[in-house]
Amino acid sequence: MSGDEIKHEVFTITEATEGRNTSKKRCIFEKYVQPCLTELFGTSLFVFVGCASVIGNVGTLGVIQPAVAHGLALGVLIMLFGQISGGHFNPAVSLMAFLCGGMELPLLVPYIVAQMVGGMAGAGLTKAIYPTDKYAASLGGAFSVAPNALAESCLAEVVMTTFLTTVVCMGAINAKTRSPWAAFCIGLTVTANIFAGATISGACMNPARAFGPAVAANHWSNHWIYWVGPICGALVTVSFIRLMFGDQKTRLVLK
Repeated sequence: MSGDEIKHEVFTITEATEGRNTSKKRCIFEKYVQPCLTELFGTSLFVFVGCASVIGNVGTLGVIQPAVAHGLALGVLIMLFGQISGGHFNPAVSLMAFLCGGMELPLLVPYIVAQMVGGMAGAGLTKAIYPTDKYAASLGGAFSVAPNALAESCLAEVVMTTFLTTVVCMGAINAKTRSPWAAFCIGLTVTANIFAGATISGACMNPARAFGPAVAANHWSNHWIYWVGPICGALVTVSFIRLMFGDQKTRLVLK
């Protein structure tokens, strides 16, 4: 073998090795890092729009402005980022997706952490933008529940989150019912739930949406409702999907 041939072979092997290393790094980034960054960024935008819609809600619009703003923002974000991370932007949705087979275990905790950080970032941006008096009057978009309606508020969060997570699972995860209209349906479900439950519990359905403004405004009154309610709602959905409505791969019985 000549010297030129040896040099060419060494160059080819080195180039192939570098290509495999680059491909491996890209695979790790796209599989683990990029989805978490997307969840952080998307959740921050969603919480910002949500809090801003509450703070800036003036006149006689009532719940119309927050309902439409939350639904539109979530639908758009899911359409943009759904192919990267699944477009959860909600710890309750991530928990449901994992338990229904829609995501891997190594991503569950990083997703939730990213969503919580995104919630704080979005609420912090809202606080930085709005005048202090307007921000304080609306608690920065944080949720507030009457002390004599804790059980009713928690139950409302369970029911509304069950509705939301069922739509997410059946529209975007379950193979038999998956639909290209999932983003639209999910956004519309959030809007409908806010219309239905805003006067009861605020219609949160999302611990990250509650946590961000609670940190920014230091408002923790009955904050547990916005964790217990959505998590229980997600578990109810998991039970329905795993036992009755899921496809053959997802169901645990009657396969």
